[in-house]
Amino acid sequence: MDSEIADLERRMIAAAEREDFEEARLLRDRINLVRGGATPEEAARADTSGLSRQKPGAMGIGTNKAKPVVPPGWKTPSKPDPMTSGRRPKRS
Repeated sequence: MDSEIADLERRMIAAAEREDFEEARLLRDRINLVRGGATPEEAARADTSGLSRQKPGAMGIGTNKAKPVVPPGWKTPSKPDPMTSGRRPKRS
C-alpha cells in the first residue's frame, strides 16, 4: 500500500508543478482515503468534490471555544449581592 501512496504523491507533486491544482486536490484526497483504510480502487471511485478540509484550531484540547447563542428575548440575570450570597444564618 505504501507504493500506491508514493505513486499518488508523485503524481500529486507533478500536477502541482504543472499548476493543475484540481488534479492535485483530487490526488491529495485519494491519498487521505487510502491512508484512512480505503483500497486504492475505492479511493479512485470516491467523489470528494463536496468535502472540505478542517480549519486549523477547530478541534483539539483548548483550541475550540464555544460561542453561546442567546435566545431571543433573553436578559442577563441580576448579579447576587456579594454581602449575602453564600451565607447561612447563624444557628444558636
